[in-house]
Amino acid sequence: MNRYGLLIGLILLLASCRAKPGKAEARELEPTDSTVVQARVFPFPEIPATLTEPEARKSYLLTHYWEQFDFADTTLVNNRDVTEQGFVNFIALLADGTTPEELTRESLENWCAGFVGKEHARQVLTQTADSYLFNPNSPFYNEALYGMYLEALLGKLPQTDAMRSAYRFKLELVKRNNVGDKATDFTYYQSDGMRCTLATTPVKNDRLLLMFYDPECESCHEVLLQMAADTALAEAVQTGKLSVLAVYTEGNDEAWRKALPDLPKGWTVGTDHEAVKTGALYDLKAMPSLYLLDGQKTVLLKDAAYEKIRATLAL
Repeated sequence: MNRYGLLIGLILLLASCRAKPGKAEARELEPTDSTVVQARVFPFPEIPATLTEPEARKSYLLTHYWEQFDFADTTLVNNRDVTEQGFVNFIALLADGTTPEELTRESLENWCAGFVGKEHARQVLTQTADSYLFNPNSPFYNEALYGMYLEALLGKLPQTDAMRSAYRFKLELVKRNNVGDKATDFTYYQSDGMRCTLATTPVKNDRLLLMFYDPECESCHEVLLQMAADTALAEAVQTGKLSVLAVYTEGNDEAWRKALPDLPKGWTVGTDHEAVKTGALYDLKAMPSLYLLDGQKTVLLKDAAYEKIRATLAL
């Protein structure tokens, strides 16, 4: 059983075991502050005993997941052991590969409906969603789920809400350059001033590794060193099995030109004069940002780690 399957079984068990305390147990709890008791564990909904099929139990759990959670209780919301862990379990269930999209959307809508009217809970939970679903360094990074969350949130926010434009912008960014889409075209300039576009960039063997980078970025520097030392990558470029296009996205032309000699021979290198960043043509939340495209500039891998691209290319 995989870890998500085990997690689902455990959560279903916990939800089914939320029995009401007997009189003796209730008397023991009387002197204890109720908020502290609530904050010890996530308040799972109690799944009706009449639901015996795993799919039905999971569906009930997800659609009612947040009903017992008091979004107005700032002490509870601030308790990471409860709120954050509850959220992690929630998205793990949604992203386990077996949850229908319709159920995922309904569950996210119910969750958003619970916190949009509670200012503090909304601030905490939207930041939590960003950290777990939209941060590429998160083990739960999931742009598809993040996009559905943003759609659910926009569906619950008042039309006059000041944050609607920011959420809409994020949603539009998430929807760009996904796998199967034609990569957004842009203009870049080579070191001799030659004007080029992504659409007209020649591609050998139907594979183009597109990299947006900044040589002054520490993580970019590390990845560039890794790629420059990769003899298999160098051979693939030299023998025409792969083309590489490295595009500098920042505005320091001097820094870009100074670092040009460090890039491997055979790569096409250019600067976009900040067009990609300014126009939000690609999501550059983490640098470097690597895409694998085919000869028609269709996205095969989006914002992927170099190791994943390397494995896909069988280098």
